[in-house]
Amino acid sequence: MRDITFGQYYPVKSFIHGIDARVKIIMTLLFMISVFFIVSYTTFVFMFLALTIIIAISRVPYKIVLKSIKGILFLLIFTAIINIFFTSSGNVVIPIKLGKLVINITDQGINFAIKMALRFTLLVLGSSILTLTTTPTELTDALEFLLKPLTYIKIPVHDLAIIMSIALRFIPGLMEETDKIMMAQKARGANIDSGNFFKKIKAMLPVLIPLFVSAFRRADELADALDARCYNASSKRTKMKVFRIQATDIVALLSFILLTVFIFLDKYLVGSLFSAPDLGGLEVQGLDVCIYNLFRCITG
Repeated sequence: MRDITFGQYYPVKSFIHGIDARVKIIMTLLFMISVFFIVSYTTFVFMFLALTIIIAISRVPYKIVLKSIKGILFLLIFTAIINIFFTSSGNVVIPIKLGKLVINITDQGINFAIKMALRFTLLVLGSSILTLTTTPTELTDALEFLLKPLTYIKIPVHDLAIIMSIALRFIPGLMEETDKIMMAQKARGANIDSGNFFKKIKAMLPVLIPLFVSAFRRADELADALDARCYNASSKRTKMKVFRIQATDIVALLSFILLTVFIFLDKYLVGSLFSAPDLGGLEVQGLDVCIYNLFRCITG
């Protein structure tokens, strides 16, 4: 549970923290969309370098950001294995025979698995930076503002924003509660960390049941508190902090728009300008073709 960084806020003053929450959400959406259009390993390297610079500017320790990768490590490995074993196109690199069953690992399968793992890593790191540099209140207020056009089709945007705000605020509390319950169960002699996968799932039952009870109790107390304060989720409620777009927000947004344009040009323009080399079935696209041709010119 300590490896989950989503919903956690790292309080520090930085340029990234000062960017308008609405702008950060738009930049994150542009980043997440553009990640799926990356085709060259050169662009992947460029994106990781860009994220490294953004993390350095945000003054959030790299250790905290990288914890989010540890939380999805199993999903990354599982996705990579599925892509490797179930991609049949390309040249066979390793044939695996299991009795009458033959599984062919191809070069395109390996290439696709690596790129999918890199995409997942970029997505998780990008979303982690958003939540680590934006308070839950700012995040939900910004989402409410961006979703405001949906009120014209009778969608209760304010209610949805309140639900998301409460959910984000519950995440750190539930993580702390889970740690306390696990330590209490270990003190009573419960064996939670050892054993195979199914034994670990069975051992988590004594943790999940009190956790759900605690979560329902917190929800009930919160409902009573809202009712005691005569809370009414109406659209006429004012905000303590009013969003105002600054010049730095515009510069940051334009930078991400240029980054998105660069990725689309890499996919649809750069690769079409040069003929892809024949590397025995290995897929070379976008800027990788330029790097390969430059390398050949230098080495002769």
